[in-house]
Amino acid sequence: MAQEDQLLPIANVGRIMKQTLPPSAKISKEAKETLQECATEFISFVTGEASDKCRKENRKTLTGDDICWALSALGFDNYAEAIVRYLHKFREAEREKASSQNKAACSYQVDKHNIEESSKDKNGQPNQQQTEEAPTTTLEL
Repeated sequence: MAQEDQLLPIANVGRIMKQTLPPSAKISKEAKETLQECATEFISFVTGEASDKCRKENRKTLTGDDICWALSALGFDNYAEAIVRYLHKFREAEREKASSQNKAACSYQVDKHNIEESSKDKNGQPNQQQTEEAPTTTLEL
């Protein structure tokens, strides 16, 4: 694999650099390439440490918690604390997202069941009046 295939995309590195600098600042190609190499090396260093931990624990999947552990183990406690907070917020948001999707799906099923039941007469047979005009339901997510 060629070295440039293992580096972070230069466009992404440049975009991140621009976000932290004043709008009028110019960034040389050499500066982008240098930061690209440094950031790639840093990520490989931390990921390698986390990967070693997983290998020792006979695990094949590297998690966000492993990255946080590696950052701490390598002396990057400030980064580890920030990543732990971010990871916690991310997982919380994912749980809320899944919960709201489940509620919407359950609500749809309940509405559908209620419509089907309301379209039957007291003997459980289809109601002739409602059979001609099928009720419509809308689901907003």
